[in-house]
Amino acid sequence: MDEVHTLKESFLKELNSARSLPDIRQLKIKYLGKKGMITSMLRNLTSIAPELRPEYGSRINDLKRLVSEEIEKKENILKTDEYKRLISSSTLDITLPGKFTPFGREHPVNKILSEIISIFVYMGFEVEEGPEVELDYYNFEALNIPKDHPARDMQDTFYISEEVVLRTHTSPVQIRVMENRRPPLNVIAPGKVYRCDSDISHTPMFHQVEGFMVDTDISFSHLKGVLESFIHSFFDLKTPVRFRPSYFPFTEPSAEVDIGCNFCSGNGCRVCKNTGWIEILGAGMINPHVFEMVGYDKNVYSGFAFGMGVERLVMLKFSIDDIRLFFENDLRFLRQF
Repeated sequence: MDEVHTLKESFLKELNSARSLPDIRQLKIKYLGKKGMITSMLRNLTSIAPELRPEYGSRINDLKRLVSEEIEKKENILKTDEYKRLISSSTLDITLPGKFTPFGREHPVNKILSEIISIFVYMGFEVEEGPEVELDYYNFEALNIPKDHPARDMQDTFYISEEVVLRTHTSPVQIRVMENRRPPLNVIAPGKVYRCDSDISHTPMFHQVEGFMVDTDISFSHLKGVLESFIHSFFDLKTPVRFRPSYFPFTEPSAEVDIGCNFCSGNGCRVCKNTGWIEILGAGMINPHVFEMVGYDKNVYSGFAFGMGVERLVMLKFSIDDIRLFFENDLRFLRQF
């Protein structure tokens, strides 16, 4: 019992003389570590006479509890003192007012892309995405554009290898969805696309929204209804809309969709090349060959597809005449939105 009392007195004396956190850590190891003095005493309980063992063990546990509590108290005091010394010696003046950090704004392209998606989701379309690094098969062949097709010359494609490209449109998502799901389908596929082109109306990377609808009785009238509803929601109800015959390998019949020029109100200007009309998207009925590529019965199913460039719609919405402004990161331009 005297040994326990002596150890307690020794600990309290060393604790009182401890002046730093390293001193406390050493003290903790000395008394409570795996080879510490209290730990050793507990291990040696078996050598104590049986009649003395309970009281001896109880006193050692009391000592262990006392040592743990006193070490924790002293450690907290030293940590607080060290923090105060650090604050007082620091050159940082915490009484100075903070610096204002301005809030960012949503980029105009993202803003309009979100608006486009919201309109189509409201009309019952769901959103799907696909890889930007795409196989030639999905980007071209499954969309009725074989390797020798002249339409490939129109795409200005970035080739990673002979069979891998940066997608030139989001239409590959249409193939991927149809391969894995059965109609009815109402889907839009927004995302980045890439083409080797750069001027005031083209950039090597831009955004596109592909959309398609497939079921057993889809006609060109459905296509016109959906696109006119979108245009009137996006612009306004007074916006004139017209469909012009065109050609796309993956749709037949195909059409270009124009709206009345909002720069000159249809009177003719440099932007619309004095026609009074501006093309905003391409569309058409899905080519039966595309259905064959995904295993759909072309005699049972029909559908339409459309694709639009988001930057073009942003330019029309905000009367911007140079697409490069979107990617130059000029805050004077971006703050307007």
